[in-house]
Order: sequence, then structure tokens, then C-alpha cells
Amino acid sequence: MGKKNLNMSNIVIAPAIGMPPQEVILFLSSLRKYYNDEILFFVNKTDVELKKTLKKFNCDYKEVTTHKHDIIIKRYTLVLDFLNNRKDIKNIFFCDSRDIYFQSNPFDFSYEGSLNFFSEDTPIQNCNINSNWMQKTLGPQIFEKLKKNSIICCGTVIGKKDAFLEYAKQMNSMSKKYPYKKRLKFLLTFRRDKEGRGCDQSYAAYLIYNNILKDFKTYGNKVGPFATVYHLDKINFNKDNVLLNENAKPYILVHQYDKKWNIFKDKVELLKKKNEYQNLK
Repeated sequence: MGKKNLNMSNIVIAPAIGMPPQEVILFLSSLRKYYNDEILFFVNKTDVELKKTLKKFNCDYKEVTTHKHDIIIKRYTLVLDFLNNRKDIKNIFFCDSRDIYFQSNPFDFSYEGSLNFFSEDTPIQNCNINSNWMQKTLGPQIFEKLKKNSIICCGTVIGKKDAFLEYAKQMNSMSKKYPYKKRLKFLLTFRRDKEGRGCDQSYAAYLIYNNILKDFKTYGNKVGPFATVYHLDKINFNKDNVLLNENAKPYILVHQYDKKWNIFKDKVELLKKKNEYQNLK
């Protein structure tokens, strides 16, 4: 792999606390096929083998003390702290890592917004998971107002630094104002309620559908540049096993492929053979 550009303006940022190294290899091997600039992971001090793998793919990492079950919410504080000290960055892709693979460079696209989101093209009320998150954070009244709107994926957000910083500040504020209401057994025993992981999607939906954010664009799942597979109805590959949207254009990335493992299993195994092992040699 090539050396990182010291004058870079793009960065990919993802959490990976407590993840086995093999769970980030497809993400990294496919991304590094198209993108040579900066990648930053939030990790734990004990993630020794993971950090070795990240270095093999020319990635940086920042050690944090956040628990792996809290990182989805706490990542906004972490990214704000990091970006405040980086004046050279212009564009940010803030994403998950375990369940994403790339089909091209995420920065090589003419995004319409200063900040860009990706809808799952499914109403919030049609998904038990997202409905639960919203009702246990924002409450039943707000859920009734927003439930017919489409799910917004927080695992893939890309845009300009200033717009992203405002988004992260708003998300951080929302998480404190509307924390996830844990189930009683977890309250009584002072334990984390893992059911609440991912509830930040409710905060993003609130910000978007109340037009609190400025100059943003939401792309659809069926014809947009990112595929969020869980609620994607039509799965169409070309002869090279590239996933296409309904306009027959290749998606930039594929997210949540493990949610339809029966369809993607063979495709993912082929990708691994093509990408990861040659990168690790």
C-alpha cells in the first residue's frame, strides 16, 4: 500500500472497540483498494491484535476508555475532541466498520449536501428495532409525529468538516437530553442495556425531519450511492459481483450485508480471497 498523503483533507473515522481483527479486515482491504488517505479507529488499550492489523493497513488509532457497548453514543464526543485539534481536515466519512465493504472510493462522488445521510427507504414504524429506540429515547409523542418517516442510517454519514461538527454537537446534546430508558432489570442492577445500542438513529431522524440541520442531503436506498442492505428489497449484482442500485449504477459501499447473509455469503468470501490476504502478506 502507498504512503499516506501528509497534506490530506479526507478522513475516514470508525469505532472498533473490542472487535476481533478479522471483523475489520474486509472493511479495510476493500477500502484500501480505492482510498490511500487517512483512516482513524477508536480502540481500547487492550485491543492489541486489532491495533497490529490496523497498522498493516496503514491506519491510525486513538485509544479511548469507552466501553464497547457505549461507543455508539459516546463516539460523537470522541470525534469532536479529535477534530477540534485537526485544522487540515476538510471532509469526513463517519461510519461503522464491522459490516461494510467498499466498491469504490467514498469521496469520489459529487454529494449535494454539506452533510449527507442515507435513508433505508423504510418507515420507522415498520421496524421494531428503530421504533423501540425512538420510543425509549424521544418518547411516544415524538414517535407518533415521526414514525411515518424513513429510517436514517447513522452508520454512514459523510460531509464537510464544519457541517459534520455541528451534526456531532447536536447528536451529543440529544444523547444527554434524551438518554435511552433502560429496562427495569438493568436499572436495578446498574448494568448496561445493550438493547439501546444504535438508538442514535432516533436523534438523527429528529434533527433531519425537524430541519434542525442546515444544508444536508438525504439519499434514498434504492437509487442512492450507498446500500443499506437490511431493508433493501431488490438485490442485483453484475457479472463482476458488484452490487447495483435500481438505476443499474454500482453502489459505493455495501452496509449491513450480514443481515442478508444467505445472499451475500458467497460474494463476501470471493471478496476476501481477492482483497484481504494479499493485503496482509
